[in-house]
Amino acid sequence: MSTTFFPNINPIQYEGTDTDNIFAFRYYDENRQIGDKTMKEHLRFAIAYWHSFCNENADPFGAGTRDFPWHKHSNPMDNAKSRLEAAFEFFTKINAPYYCFHDRDIAPEGSSVSESEKNLQEIVSLAKEHQQSTGVKLLWGTANLFSHPRYMNGASTNPDFAVLCHGGAQVKAALDATVELGGENYVFWGGREGYAALINTNMKRELDHLGQFLRMARDYGRKIGFKGNYLIEPKPAEPSKHQYDFDSATVVGFLHQQGLADDFKINVEQNHAILAGHTFAHDLQTASDAGMLGSVDANLGDNQNGWDTDYFPTDLYDCIHAMMVILQQGGIAPGGLNFDAKVRRTSSDLEDLFIAHIVGMDTFARGLLIAHDILENSNFLTMKQERYASYDSGKGSEFEQGSLGLEDLRDLAAEAGEPQRRSGKIELFEMLINNYIK
Repeated sequence: MSTTFFPNINPIQYEGTDTDNIFAFRYYDENRQIGDKTMKEHLRFAIAYWHSFCNENADPFGAGTRDFPWHKHSNPMDNAKSRLEAAFEFFTKINAPYYCFHDRDIAPEGSSVSESEKNLQEIVSLAKEHQQSTGVKLLWGTANLFSHPRYMNGASTNPDFAVLCHGGAQVKAALDATVELGGENYVFWGGREGYAALINTNMKRELDHLGQFLRMARDYGRKIGFKGNYLIEPKPAEPSKHQYDFDSATVVGFLHQQGLADDFKINVEQNHAILAGHTFAHDLQTASDAGMLGSVDANLGDNQNGWDTDYFPTDLYDCIHAMMVILQQGGIAPGGLNFDAKVRRTSSDLEDLFIAHIVGMDTFARGLLIAHDILENSNFLTMKQERYASYDSGKGSEFEQGSLGLEDLRDLAAEAGEPQRRSGKIELFEMLINNYIK
């Protein structure tokens, strides 16, 4: 692999908090042991191919501000090959163990289904060579079922069966590519699986079509040897007015209703949780409580903007709370933390891509350190458990076991009288978190 796209950037190393080198990690020491895993094993960082190597910082109001040296060819396949070279140079220099892609990120769409498949297969063969030479792995693959005009009314939920068939062809090819590259997960993001107007939508039929489509994809993937998790990434809206994968709770219910709960988990994104009116921790906890937290898209939404800003994660509190959820469920593998994030439109230098990832990786690494310290060395878990102590024995325990009736609750309330007021101690919990930020 040639090293020509980032000639002035050396491989990023851990140098600790005393360094003044902006091209160094201050907290992310991949070999540092935290509990039973190294930082690398806990965090399982991945780079998003689309934002980092395809998105030139264009927005609805202006052209791109990043000049990509790998987009200099007139032939789209030549650009795809150069982009692949640049991506793997970046992966290795930033020291990321994984990457993620949409099918159309790594290979251009052709003039027919067969040509599109041929393009993808050619680039996948090259990507496999790069993976073998660098050791970088594929965290997950997916199909872009939202950009092409044919998907303006959705893919698997489209009222036109012919469009659904095209979506199926793309997912088949993307699953083939994911298996060929040893991908550990496969993601579905329903950007247009929803509606623009309810008045012309048969919502029940579309949801049933979505369930059937996912079952077909599940069965095909298992048939060709895919053993990983299928993931659904919730988002409430944008580009659709309402998307069927609104939030973690909605997806949990849908998966159980459609008989998909044994094979599918949830890929939670911070920015999407914010757009749903939740916090990052809320959607993570909801998925984890259901046994369905499978992976994370690590970014940051802007509470002043009602759209998908996808900033790099710099909110330490967010990362602490996220890592507390992940640590308590025993880790995120075979998922990981994928930087589905883009540099700001005004960050136009190639080096900004490195700086943004360094900041994001360090923020999550610091969040991991603090979260582990809290869970291991504070009374946080005891404080939380004590709030529910009345259910651990006696009548409270009988209630949880289902051995009381409503009449029993009435008699117990009448006998005990007005209960003592018990403080939730929210500020004390917040103080505890702050006291462990060092």
